[in-house]
Amino acid sequence: MAQTLENPVEGVPAAPEYAIEIEGMRKAYGRTVAVRNLSMHVPRGSVYGFVGPNGAGKTTTIRTLATLQKPDAGTVRVAGMDVRKNAGDVRDRVGYMPDFFGVYESLTVSEYLDFYGASHRIPVPRRRQLCGELLELVDLTDKRSESVEALSRGMKQRLGLARCLVHDPDVLLLDEPASGMDPRARIELREILRELCKLDKTILISSHILPELSEMCTHIGVIRAGEMIAEGSVDAVIGALTSGARLRIRVLSAQDTAAMVTLLEADPLCENVVADGDRSVIALYRGGDDELAALLVQAVSTGVQLTGFGVEGNTLEDVFLQITELSEVRE
Repeated sequence: MAQTLENPVEGVPAAPEYAIEIEGMRKAYGRTVAVRNLSMHVPRGSVYGFVGPNGAGKTTTIRTLATLQKPDAGTVRVAGMDVRKNAGDVRDRVGYMPDFFGVYESLTVSEYLDFYGASHRIPVPRRRQLCGELLELVDLTDKRSESVEALSRGMKQRLGLARCLVHDPDVLLLDEPASGMDPRARIELREILRELCKLDKTILISSHILPELSEMCTHIGVIRAGEMIAEGSVDAVIGALTSGARLRIRVLSAQDTAAMVTLLEADPLCENVVADGDRSVIALYRGGDDELAALLVQAVSTGVQLTGFGVEGNTLEDVFLQITELSEVRE
């Protein structure tokens, strides 16, 4: 059963009002069960990060929320409405952006948005005004007359986000929205999402760019093998799903990196040892200060040239490493 960690002290959600409520959802494709007994509670007005390894059931869940498929069992509500009984009304309240979405590449950017505005029955004068507002929001104003085909992958992602907003939905479902974006574009996306939060939008976002999720999100849910294992505030979930400390050691050379990895892998207090590519070695460390001091002495005595040695707070990456490791053990 998932831990709900909205209130770290009491263990009870602070607010009863949710934009998304899922209880006991199950979805299977033939004999393959994608989601089993899933529960999710997304507070209204939150930015909710949906985290889990590939195949965990994230996209299946998001597609169900978008009414593109029906759950086999359980209750799924968006904006208080059941996705099976009120699918049309739910679609009016939801903006869905899949990981890979089709675009009409022969259209210009403004024609593309106008088309979707028409599909939502928005009057022509308002569509023209709305197109300008949305292109300004996603920083594509100077591209309005260009064909969609000419846009970069990152620009198409931003255009896809604008399309989601055409009908002014209450809830946004974003599946890997930063895919293909360069670092500057991802920063701009983060700022756009913050502005949308000020407009009282609820945003559910699935992404593998974990450091940015922790910066963007107010809440997260962690799914593994089709089941929610924890949800709540970012800090509460990280604290619940990780133990020990994040040990980061910087060294002088590639040879020192290899030696440090070998040393940490042999230490029973170290787990998930990773060389991250910038002459740093990271590990989950479960020892105390005395053991940490002894490890430092041992590293120096073996001739490893250190340029940094210390512990950090755990991150979403640590959560991801632990849940994927547990998934591999289960398999």
